Amino acid sequence: MNSPAQQINLSDAFIEHALSVEFDDFPQAVIERAHQRLADALGNIAAGTQAEGMSDLVDLVTHWGGVPEATVLANGTLIPAHNAAMINAALMRSFDFEPVGAEGPEQRQVPAHITGTTVPVALAVAEARGSSGRDMLTALLVGEDIAARLAFGSGFDVYSGQDNTGTVNGVGAVFIAGLLMGLTQDQLRHALGIVVNQLAGSVGSIFDGAATFKLPMSFAARNAIISCEMAQVGMTGQRDPLSGMFGFLDSFCADPKAELMIKDLGRVFYADAVIKPWSACRASHPSLDAAVRLVENHGVRAQDVEKVTVHVTPRTKAGFVGKPFAPGPNAEVSAAFSIHFAVATALLHGTVRPEFLGPQAASDPHLQDLLERTEIEASLAPEEVLTAEVEVLLKDGTTVHQRVADPRGDIYTAPLSREQVLQKFRANLRLGGQASQQRQNQLLNAIETIESAADVQNLIRLAVLPS
Repeated sequence: MNSPAQQINLSDAFIEHALSVEFDDFPQAVIERAHQRLADALGNIAAGTQAEGMSDLVDLVTHWGGVPEATVLANGTLIPAHNAAMINAALMRSFDFEPVGAEGPEQRQVPAHITGTTVPVALAVAEARGSSGRDMLTALLVGEDIAARLAFGSGFDVYSGQDNTGTVNGVGAVFIAGLLMGLTQDQLRHALGIVVNQLAGSVGSIFDGAATFKLPMSFAARNAIISCEMAQVGMTGQRDPLSGMFGFLDSFCADPKAELMIKDLGRVFYADAVIKPWSACRASHPSLDAAVRLVENHGVRAQDVEKVTVHVTPRTKAGFVGKPFAPGPNAEVSAAFSIHFAVATALLHGTVRPEFLGPQAASDPHLQDLLERTEIEASLAPEEVLTAEVEVLLKDGTTVHQRVADPRGDIYTAPLSREQVLQKFRANLRLGGQASQQRQNQLLNAIETIESAADVQNLIRLAVLPS
C-alpha cells in the first residue's frame, strides 16, 4: 500500500497536465529528439519485417480485418487502429533495436522501451482520426513523458520478472490515444482505469528465447487504444487508477515514488534517452562496445583470437544476457539477449545488426569458433551496472584490453551523431526492402517536418514498405 508521501492523486495530476500542454511548451531540443526517435522507430519497423515469424504474424493480424482505420506498415493494409498499432509495435520490437532508457531527474535512466509502444499508437490513432502532425507530436511527447516518469519512479527491477514494456507503456499510450481522440477529463480517467486492468508482461520469454518477448509492448499499444474507445462510449473505471487503492502503483511498482513522478511536470519532458547503435539488449552494450572498440582501435581480427574474457557484474552475469549462447527456438531472440553472442559477433563483424542474428548467422563456423573461445566472468563491482571489460588474448601471445563505462547511444554521455542515426535508419529501411534513397529522403523529410503537416497521411504513405 502507498506511504503517506505517495498519497497524491497521480491520475488527476497527469490528466490535468496532459490536457493543458500545448505544442509551444516543448523546447526545440525536445522536438528534435522526437524526430530522431520517430525516424529510428520507423527504421526498426521496416527491419522487423525480416524477423523470424513476423510475415506470418502480419498476415494473421491483417486477416482479422475490421474497420479500415490505420495502416500496417509492413504491407499497407488498412485495419482497425488498435490492431495496426499492435502489429507495428511487434515489428519494431523484433530485433531489440528500438530506443530505450527512460529518463528521470539529473539525466539518470532506468530500463524501459517506451518508444516501441508510443510511436505506433500515435501514428495509428492520428491516421484514424485525421489528426495534424502537430497534434500527433504533441500527444506523443505528452504520453512519452508520462510513461518515462512512471518508469523512473516505479522502482522497476529488470530482473524482477515483470516486463515494464507492458505496464508503463500502456499508461503512457492511453494519454496519446486519449488526447488525439479528444477525450474529456473524466473519459481519460476512465480510460486509465480500463487499461490498468489490462497491463501485464513477463521477462520469462527472454530467458527462454521465445518470440513472445515482443508481445507486452505490442499488447500495450492495442490495449491503450481499446481503453480509450471504451471510455468514449461510457465504460467507467476507478476514481484514481494510478495511485488509488490497488491501482497502478500498488499493482505494478516495487518502490513507487509518486512525488518523483510529478517533479517538474510541465517544465521538463522526458522520453527514451538511448538510440541503440547495435541490435542487442542494452545490458549487453558495454561488453559489445568494448569488443567493437578492440576491432576499431586495436585492429583485433577474429582469426587472431586465442581467448576472450568478458568481465561484468555478478548481477549481469546471472541475468538473461549472461547465459552461454544457445540458439533455442528463436535464434534471433537468444542472440539479441546474449553478451556471449554479441561479443563474438562484434569481434567477427565489427558490429551487431539484425542481419547477424538469424539462424544462418548463428550457425556460422567462424562464430561458433569464437563462441567456444569466449567466456564471461562476474568480476566487476556490483555498482558498475553499465560497465564491462573485454580482454583478448591473441594467438601471438599478446593481450589487448578495453573497458567501457559509457556505452554508445546515450544522448548525454555518448550520443550517436546525426549521421550515425541516419546510417542506421537507412540500413534498416534497406533491410525491410525500401532501397530507394529518394524514398528514404522523402520519408526523413516528412519526419523532420511532421509538426507542419496537415495530417500524417504522407508520412504513413512513405513509411509503407514496397510489396
